[in-house]
Amino acid sequence: MEKIGGWAFLIGVILAVILGVLGRMNNTTTWILVIIGLIVGLINITEKEATPFMMAGAILVVVSALSGNAFGSITILGNVFGALMILFVPATVVVAVKTVFGYAKSR
Repeated sequence: MEKIGGWAFLIGVILAVILGVLGRMNNTTTWILVIIGLIVGLINITEKEATPFMMAGAILVVVSALSGNAFGSITILGNVFGALMILFVPATVVVAVKTVFGYAKSR
């Protein structure tokens, strides 16, 4: 399972960058990135990695969300950040929910 999660993460990032550069985001590719993000969040991030992943994921999501305004006419960068956000939001949410349930269960 660890190899699947690692490959999902690598494939997701590469796919997000390629789709962003090509400007090929549509409903199908969005769902593919969301599903890969869910897989990454469910099976790739361990309890030990949860806090650093959530911190990095939250920063990436905030930067991605704000990059559209910052880059203005450089649409390729905005597209890449948008695709990365589509990948990382579900992964970060899943890891956050797993962490909260872990805390609740341990008390």
